[in-house]
Amino acid sequence: MLNYYSYPHSTSEKWVTFVHGAGGSSSIWFKQIRDFKKHFNVLILDLRGHGNSKPRLKDTFNPKYTFDSITNDIVEVIEHLKIEKSHFIGISLGTILIRNLAEKRPELVQSMIMGGAIIKLNFRSQVLIKLGVIFKSIVPYMLLYKLFAFIIMPKKNHKKSRSLFVNEAKKLYQKEFIRWFKLTSEINPLLRFFRAKDIKIPTLYVMGAEDHLFLPSIRNIVAKHVTSSLFVIDNCGHVVNVEQPQTFNIQTIRFINSLR
Repeated sequence: MLNYYSYPHSTSEKWVTFVHGAGGSSSIWFKQIRDFKKHFNVLILDLRGHGNSKPRLKDTFNPKYTFDSITNDIVEVIEHLKIEKSHFIGISLGTILIRNLAEKRPELVQSMIMGGAIIKLNFRSQVLIKLGVIFKSIVPYMLLYKLFAFIIMPKKNHKKSRSLFVNEAKKLYQKEFIRWFKLTSEINPLLRFFRAKDIKIPTLYVMGAEDHLFLPSIRNIVAKHVTSSLFVIDNCGHVVNVEQPQTFNIQTIRFINSLR
C-alpha cells in the first residue's frame, strides 16, 4: 500500500485528498496542510516509487505501471481508510490520475481541483517526450528531469518550484524514473478521451498565467465542460500551490466550501 498521512478533523465530515505529480512527493503540499486541516479531514499520499512509497525488497505493487494500476493504488488507500467520498486536489500529472479515478470510480469523487493541469500536450511538449523516450536509457535521468523542469518552469520566479521538484526527483532511482516515463505512451489517447467527455463532476482548474505549455488547452476545455471553472493566478508558473500558496489555498478552500 502507498505511504500516506491523514489528519482527521474533529467536526468536519469532508475529506480532501492530495495527489502529487511525477517526481514529487507528499512534501510538496506542506504549504497546504496547515490551512486545509483547519477545515477538513486531510489525506496526502506518496505515489509508488516516490517519497516513502519506495519499492521494497519484494515489490508489493502491480509490476506493470499504467495509469489504471497507479490509480488503483490511490483507491486502495481510500478504501482502507473507509472514506466514502473525497474532494481531490492534484498538481501536474496528479491531475491525470484524479481524472482517471473519477472515470473509474466516480462515486468516490466529490469534486476535482486541478492545479497546473495537463489536458493536452502541445507540439513542444510532445517533442520533449519523444526526445526523452529516445534518450531515457542513455542519458542520466536527472539531466532529463532538469531539462523538463526548465522547459515547463523557465522563469526566474519559477525557480523555487523547479528546485523543489528537482530535489524530490533526485530521490527516485533511474529504474523507477524509466517506469514512470513509459507511461507517456498512454497519455495522448487518455487525454483525448478526457477532453471529449464532460464527466459532470464539479471541477476547478487553478493555473498559472505563465504556464505556457498547458494553460491554453485548459481555457478551451473549460469553455466546453459545463461543470468546470478556471482560476488563473498572475505571476505564476506551473506549480501553483508552491509558487502562490496563499492564493491557491484561499481559492480552493472557497471552492470546496461552496459545494454542498
